Amino acid sequence: MGSALFLVCSLLLAGYVVRRLGRMPENAAEVLNRFVIDICVPATVLRLVPKMTVSPSLTVLVIVPWVMAGLAYLCARVAQRFFALDQSSSTALFLATALGNTSFLGFPLCSGLLGESSLPFAAVYDQLGSFLLLSTVAPLALGKVSGGARVTPRELARRVLLFPPFVALIVALLPLPHPAALEPVLTAAAAPLVPLAMFAVGLKLRFTPPRPARVFALGLGLKLFLFPLVGWGIARALGAQGMVLKVAVLESAMPTMITAGALMMAYGVAIELAAGFVSWGLILSLVTVPIWSLLVR
Repeated sequence: MGSALFLVCSLLLAGYVVRRLGRMPENAAEVLNRFVIDICVPATVLRLVPKMTVSPSLTVLVIVPWVMAGLAYLCARVAQRFFALDQSSSTALFLATALGNTSFLGFPLCSGLLGESSLPFAAVYDQLGSFLLLSTVAPLALGKVSGGARVTPRELARRVLLFPPFVALIVALLPLPHPAALEPVLTAAAAPLVPLAMFAVGLKLRFTPPRPARVFALGLGLKLFLFPLVGWGIARALGAQGMVLKVAVLESAMPTMITAGALMMAYGVAIELAAGFVSWGLILSLVTVPIWSLLVR
């Protein structure tokens, strides 16, 4: 565990320092993220998912993130009334707590804390949970609060069906032959996932004090402490055990998804809050996620 966290922290710091020194172009993080999404993650899915035993217990990894999103929505609505929040802040609170960083951070931390065998389970949680929420719920919520154009069902379906990791997951789950000759190719393509993803995250780190502070503190408390506990309870109630249970808890404990924060900033929705949730949540999660991994053992 210690070596995995040291690797993650070193790469995050390297990305942050490189950006501060101006050694990379402005779009470096986007380019690296695109390589990770289009090459590394699909290769990882195609390499590991066929080795996974498909069972009904995997539905837990789909149910938990959607239940968490529903809980996030309820919490945001209650906070909106209790704190008299505007629509922008309540939407930011909802998306920041509903969407976790279950791929760029989730894959490396699950691999380091639970072992490489956890990655296929993490891919199911990410693709059928977090990614579908990002592709469907997030555009609708942001379009409503920003007054932007409505996203059509056809556009939503196109985003989902053409997303490379999702396509790779579907292919990996089909009863197709998996030639041995592809194994070294997939291994080589998947290898840069952790270093590139963490370095790209470091390039995006920003440390500005967000306001309103109470919403910021509430969001971090929900995402890093309450939601993993609730996810653990749901998974146990559904009969999850072993790696399914561990991955469900750890992925529920991941901080705000970087892409969600970028979308909120692009739509002009609570920009300071969005940046704060992503950056501070990421740093704090390097302490809280290992604690959850110890507890779930």
